[in-house]
Amino acid sequence: MSVFGSQSSRSSSLDQPRYDVVGIGNALVDVIAHAPEHFLKSQQLVKGSMTLIETERAVELYAALSGAVEMSGGSAANTVCGVASFRGRAAYIGKVNTDDLGQVFGHDMRAVGVTFAGGRSEQPIPTGRCVIVVTPDAERTMNTYLGVSSMLSVDDLDEEVIAQGQILYMEGYLYDRDDAKAAFRHAAGVAHEHGRTVSLTLSDSFCVDRHRDDFRGLVADSVDLLFGNEDELLSLYQLESFDDAVAALRSECSMAVVTRGAAGCVVVTHDELVEVPAVQVKAVVDTTGAGDLFAAGFLHGLTTGADVSECGRLGSIAAAEVISHVGPRPLVELHTLRSDD
Repeated sequence: MSVFGSQSSRSSSLDQPRYDVVGIGNALVDVIAHAPEHFLKSQQLVKGSMTLIETERAVELYAALSGAVEMSGGSAANTVCGVASFRGRAAYIGKVNTDDLGQVFGHDMRAVGVTFAGGRSEQPIPTGRCVIVVTPDAERTMNTYLGVSSMLSVDDLDEEVIAQGQILYMEGYLYDRDDAKAAFRHAAGVAHEHGRTVSLTLSDSFCVDRHRDDFRGLVADSVDLLFGNEDELLSLYQLESFDDAVAALRSECSMAVVTRGAAGCVVVTHDELVEVPAVQVKAVVDTTGAGDLFAAGFLHGLTTGADVSECGRLGSIAAAEVISHVGPRPLVELHTLRSDD
């Protein structure tokens, strides 16, 4: 079963796309630094927490760190980098400023082969960042400043890039502001006009709780392929039974992929359920980015004509690689892990 061309379009769905996947999401720079325990106390940080911070605090923390490593981050950005690691063709739309971290983000994405469209940068709001302090016991304390990334609007969309993507992949984390909601709808419309497939990741159950009605409407009206984990699916439909939630999902979406951790994933279509086992790893070191990289593998499979079982296997390969080490990006080229290459 294919999701390609499932929506009506005014132009041919047979147009050859330039990109396999075009992602839209929060463009954040991960700023990672090792620091002693007393740094947390001096900066009044709660060890092991993830805290949303404002501009002044973001600038203060950034200035206080030394020897930090800076790299592009964000959920959908991780996914398109994963697609590139499979040797797929990927592009990314996310809003950064023209400051140093904005330059870091763009350079980082292009370095792995991802085309980057950074949106307008007239606002004086700095580039978003996630400041990650790693203490000697390997515990990570995170402070996230969304910055200008959350200000993405319709005017920031590169419609030509969207039109040239076989699959549009949108990140639920970005969905907080009305401008972003309008941007999602507009981007989906552009993609469908060109016969492309629109996909959405629910991102987080708390995100679903905040935007349940809007997400339900978007899924029913504009989404061909939905990604989420079991908790997010249950939250979306406010149900306690996985089977009941799957039944509800079938009536609203052409295809959905529900990840279930060590139990693998379930691909849901109108006609069938396909269960795909997880790829086993020796040790789970860090689950950050597991869902992002699973989506990368699944999307890469779809764009290369694989059946849904193989798509799920590729997603599991990518997820298994990223949870075997610290960090949300693969440390090896994912295409080298495919047994059929």
